[in-house]
Amino acid sequence: MHRSTALGGALTALATAAAGVLVAAAVGTAPAAAATGGTGTGYLHTNGSKIVDSTGATVRLTGINWFGMETDNKTFHGLWSNNPWRGQLDTMARLGYNTLRIPYSNDALKPGATASGINDFVNPDLVGLSPLQILDKVIAYAGSKGMRVILDRHRPTAAGQSPLWYTSTVSEATWINDWKMLAQRYANNPTVIGADLHNEPHAEGTNPAATGACWGCGDTARDWRLAAERAGNAILGVQPNWLIFVEGVSCPSGGLSNVWDNDPSNDEDCGWWGGNLSKAGQFPVRLNVANRLVYSPHEYATSVYEQNWFKAPDYPANLPAIWDKYWGYLYKQNIAPIMMGEFGSTLADPRDKVWLENLMAYTGTGVNGMSFTYWSWNPNSGDTGGIALDDWTNVNTAKQAILQPYLIAPVGGGTDPTPTGSPTGTPTGTPTGTPTSTPPPTSTPPPAGGCTATYKQVNSWAGGFQGELTVKNGGSSAVNPWSVTWNWPAGVTLVSGWNATVTQSGTAVTAAAPAWSASLAAGASVTVGFTANGSASVPGTVKLNGVAC
Repeated sequence: MHRSTALGGALTALATAAAGVLVAAAVGTAPAAAATGGTGTGYLHTNGSKIVDSTGATVRLTGINWFGMETDNKTFHGLWSNNPWRGQLDTMARLGYNTLRIPYSNDALKPGATASGINDFVNPDLVGLSPLQILDKVIAYAGSKGMRVILDRHRPTAAGQSPLWYTSTVSEATWINDWKMLAQRYANNPTVIGADLHNEPHAEGTNPAATGACWGCGDTARDWRLAAERAGNAILGVQPNWLIFVEGVSCPSGGLSNVWDNDPSNDEDCGWWGGNLSKAGQFPVRLNVANRLVYSPHEYATSVYEQNWFKAPDYPANLPAIWDKYWGYLYKQNIAPIMMGEFGSTLADPRDKVWLENLMAYTGTGVNGMSFTYWSWNPNSGDTGGIALDDWTNVNTAKQAILQPYLIAPVGGGTDPTPTGSPTGTPTGTPTGTPTSTPPPTSTPPPAGGCTATYKQVNSWAGGFQGELTVKNGGSSAVNPWSVTWNWPAGVTLVSGWNATVTQSGTAVTAAAPAWSASLAAGASVTVGFTANGSASVPGTVKLNGVAC
């Protein structure tokens, strides 16, 4: 979503609405092995209401949206913060989000498109890169952590969303050709699993005529089901292994004419933008490659729009029947999988907490539950806020606590795909100079039952550097809460840290466990990231809860 104003529901046309969601990215490198029951192995396909991997094992995508590439910045939001982009992905994966849904606009794909809003002091490896090149890097790193990526065509232009999949300036041909380009770009990379064809098709504004997106009406200029078939089959012609994610509409007719006669008894059955798949059973999307279709509704709370069902006397007992009607029946009748592409709330209204708890319970538990990508990682979503707080480092524990039991964390193998060579350009706010090459990891063996510390310098420049310290608990029991300490030479000063609360006193540095990940299990590892001023230095005298590594 990424809505700055209210998103309408049953009376969508009566509410001003603007939605915009994340952008997804990928690269041509193979991903690391992923978790059984999480993101699986190889490319994915469908089997009835389930998503399965190349071995036939059931997969549940429990992901999150990271938006920004659909906006004027043309790249991920939060890159302006003091938390480097890898640190943010590290946190998402550690929290249990195994999939990234990435919204984009066609503007971001144009030749010569420029990314903006990047703090190049902490992200020097992104300096001078195009939006697509940044997307490549995010996809590569996400894949190394065992995560999957869904690309979401969120907007035709950065100016805003559109009811239909085309506008007067962005044609259907452009929409499809850009999808084919992305499918070809990531054709050999199973980190990228599919295409969310168009975000939130819906009825047209305040026009009482049926001019917006319909479902099954047969008008090729408005029938979203037919357009999804055209685009989906074009994509599968280039990359037959992708999943095709198809959202719903708001009103099946594409208009709100009955709303305007002031007779609620004959109002059309309308829902959230992109959230109404009530006609998909009668008029299914037909793809040329079998077992590739996933329906992807959106679902929101009162922080987005005050739907009538939130005010019903039997709330929240009425919710399952509403979800069954709009999209849940597709899953329950084994017609197709459901991947709820967006849902979220500020939780400011007490009813919203009840809504979120009931919605998560409705999706089911364990690997056989419905898939989803939460809206959103970003704290700057005006309608919902985010999992990340305003510093883009700490976490909204109230939201995370509700989602946590349903998350299946990725299991990443492989190494951090640290960029080779020097970043293009000079980080703003740092002295000029050429970044040095990345040194090999430095490890110190632990005493029996102690810990192991591995350090990797991610980047360096004249006057500063970025590093990651990974500490493994070699003991036989969990450490709760964990705390890692180390020393730096005089003159090295901390700038920012992530995956922990990192502080410095003199030459001593302490990384204290965050509330959302306080326990470090036996045999488990934690990676603390940081940037610092001064000469690049390996952390010395590393300890885990006072035990030297």
